[in-house]
Amino acid sequence: MGSDPDKMASFTILSPAAAPVLAPRLGKLAIAGRKAVSTPHYIPLTTRGAVPHITHDLMRDQTEIGSLYVGLEDFIEKKPEKAPLYKVPTEPHESKLRKFMCMPEDVLLILGARRVPPVACPPTNTPNSVSVLTAVGFHQLEAEKYVDAVHKLQPDIVVGLADLVMGHKPGIKRRGKMVDRTHAFTMHATEHLYDQAVAGENRSNTAYFAPVLPLDNAEQSIYLDELEAELRQYISGLALYESDSLSLITELLGDLPRLLFSDPATPHDILREVSLGADLLTLPFMTACSDAGIAFDFSFPAPAAVVSEPRPLAFDLWSSEYTTDTRPFSEGCQCYACRNHHRAYLHHLLSAKEMLAWTLLQIHNHHTMDVFFAQIRESIERGTFEQDCLNFNRAYSPELPEKTGQGPRLRGYHLPAAGPHQAKRFPKVYGRLDAAAEKFAESQSSVVTPDAGADELEARGFAEKK
Repeated sequence: MGSDPDKMASFTILSPAAAPVLAPRLGKLAIAGRKAVSTPHYIPLTTRGAVPHITHDLMRDQTEIGSLYVGLEDFIEKKPEKAPLYKVPTEPHESKLRKFMCMPEDVLLILGARRVPPVACPPTNTPNSVSVLTAVGFHQLEAEKYVDAVHKLQPDIVVGLADLVMGHKPGIKRRGKMVDRTHAFTMHATEHLYDQAVAGENRSNTAYFAPVLPLDNAEQSIYLDELEAELRQYISGLALYESDSLSLITELLGDLPRLLFSDPATPHDILREVSLGADLLTLPFMTACSDAGIAFDFSFPAPAAVVSEPRPLAFDLWSSEYTTDTRPFSEGCQCYACRNHHRAYLHHLLSAKEMLAWTLLQIHNHHTMDVFFAQIRESIERGTFEQDCLNFNRAYSPELPEKTGQGPRLRGYHLPAAGPHQAKRFPKVYGRLDAAAEKFAESQSSVVTPDAGADELEARGFAEKK
């Protein structure tokens, strides 16, 4: 299938037209047939191809989610090419990834090698592969297999492979390897996906976001120069892994959308990253807050009312103070959860460990974040973003509430490995039934048969012999 330029991602900077690199800006990311994404915005994260706690019908009817990030390692096993994901029957124009996830055609799908946030893998990246955590353990994902996955799965956007080091600061030699390997990954991918001489009729329609490493400009200057001079025609965006990397973007790359895989901890951090020019952000703390029973309660710009102390950014609905609180999760919120339920009900669901609790929290928190980013875009358009950020920082607490309750049961890939002989992460779910089984066995021993005599009945306490 030949490449169709109309299906590649296009990014339009709306205002300010000549914004410097480290400045907020408005834009629109569009792909034919998909919902356009107004930027700045966030990309919702998936687990095993679904937004945690939200079913597909709820996502369609009760959220504004129009784009998703998917980690390939969620689906592959020891041999990636044999994963069920690749066996989905499709027509040549259909995406196996979209069909496997059962996503509608208008949802924008972004594919990366690793889930977000990633679990740290052993430092075993090679010049031809990166380490990933699959359903059956750690595995080396080869660059060739990753390109093959793009051809087969046909996501709308793919994030290029990068040789990243997690968990510690790389040394000088290691940083040099990171640049060389990432450069090689990018050269290989763009050549086999888009170069007519190599890809031929198999040229991909997937837009490529080239990685920018979390290193100094001097350490990766040759790679960045290559992106400008030789690879610019093939790349449709940039993927960055820390906000400091936004300062490395040159004028020739400045018109590309910037997807920032940072890990902001609060809305204050989001505002800072937007102020530095981030267009798309990933927000792992959203699901973490929902898992912790925390409901967002903030707006931008901040309310004008003078308060003696900063407002809380959210409420921990595990707290007993909400046992009889019949107010919505957030006053004035128009999400499904706030229109139909209240804090006391959510507190009850959490206490009972009902799955509905986390579903309602996810709906509310995603709605709050959608409104937050819409208000950010309005502020940038008004030209009051800088002052609005200052007011927000003064009005709201700098930290989200600490987790106090027990969240839903985590899967193994949510947690880092603690060693070869680590203890079990969770207690036995049905351990308490052991005592019930023993009690039942004891009760069975006291059952009286129909032919039991008077002595046996008296011995077992069923009657007294006179």
